[in-house]
Amino acid sequence: MTAPFALSLQDLAPIAEGSSTAEALGETIALAQAADQLGYTRLWYAEHHGMPSIASSVPEILIASAAAHTKSIRVGSGGVMLLNHAPLHIAEAYRTLEALHPGRIDLGLGRAPGGDGYAMRALRSGGGEEFSSYLAELMAFDEDSFPPEHPFSRVPVSPGGIALPPKWLLGSSGNSAQAAGQLGIGYAFAAHFSHTPAAPAFDAYRRAFVPSDAFPRPQTMLCVSVVCAPTDEEAQYLSRSQAVSWALFTSGEQRKLMSPEEAHARVLTPQQQAVIDHQSSLWIVGSPETVRDVIAEKAEASAADEVMITTTIHSYAQRRRSYKLVAEAFDVAPRW
Repeated sequence: MTAPFALSLQDLAPIAEGSSTAEALGETIALAQAADQLGYTRLWYAEHHGMPSIASSVPEILIASAAAHTKSIRVGSGGVMLLNHAPLHIAEAYRTLEALHPGRIDLGLGRAPGGDGYAMRALRSGGGEEFSSYLAELMAFDEDSFPPEHPFSRVPVSPGGIALPPKWLLGSSGNSAQAAGQLGIGYAFAAHFSHTPAAPAFDAYRRAFVPSDAFPRPQTMLCVSVVCAPTDEEAQYLSRSQAVSWALFTSGEQRKLMSPEEAHARVLTPQQQAVIDHQSSLWIVGSPETVRDVIAEKAEASAADEVMITTTIHSYAQRRRSYKLVAEAFDVAPRW
C-alpha cells in the first residue's frame, strides 16, 4: 500500500554491546545514507545525556555529518532540549546548519532535559517552568522582534541574513500542542513512549493553529517505535533487546544495548517485567505486513500528516533492514 502520510525516521545512535561508541557514530552515517536512498522524508536525532546505550548527545553535530553525507533527505533535531542551551546558541547553531544545507534542516524542540538530575546540573539546565521563556526568546532571536529597550535587541544573530529552519515542537499533551499551533510551527507527538492518545492533542493543535511562512497549514507528526523483520517471530525475538534495556534503565541499571540472546536469558524482577508489560503495548513489532497495518491504523486514528519511526535493534545491519522493510511495505519510492 502507498501511505497517505509522509514516512520519516529518528536515530538515537544506539551503542550495541560488543560495539564501540565510534562504531555507533559511524553507523549514523550508514543509516542516513540508507534512509536517503530508501526515500524517507526526514531524519531526526534526539538529545540524550549520561546514557551508555545512546551516542546521540549533540544533535547539531550529527545533523551536520548526516547532511554532508546525503543528498536529499531532510535532517534535523528530534529534538534539541531547549532548557539545556542558551536560546542564542541554538539560534546561531541552526542558522549555520541552514546556511550550509539550505532547505534541508529541521529544528525540533523538546522540553525534557534528556538525562537525569545529575546530567541536568552538569548542563546547568533550566527548570521546566522556564521553557516558555526560553522558547519565546528563541522566537524573538529568529524574528528579530525584541523590544528596543530589551538588552538582547542589540545582539546581532550570526550568521546574518539566514532564517532559522522550520521549527517543530515535540510533546505529548494538549498544552504543548496548543502552544505549537499558536506559534504556527509543526507539532510532533511522542506516541513511542506516551500512553496518551495523539488525536486529542492533534485536534487542539489544529484548532489553535495560526499560519506562518514556514507552515501555511498545520502539520502533525506521529512518532512511533517499530521493530520489523521478515516474520512476526523474528521481530518479537529481536525486540527483546529494547524491552530488557528499557526495564533495566527504569530500575537504575544503565549499560549498552544487549544482544537478543542475552536479553532473552536475562532474569528480570517482577517490577522490571511490569515495566515491559506496560510499555510494550506502545511498540509496533512484527513482519512488514503486521507493522504496516498497525502504523496505518494509528496514523488514521490520529489523522497524522507524517509518521516518524524509531527502531532499536542490537544488530546495526538488522536495524537498517527494519527501516528498509517498512519503507517497502508502504511503497515508498527510492530516490535512486
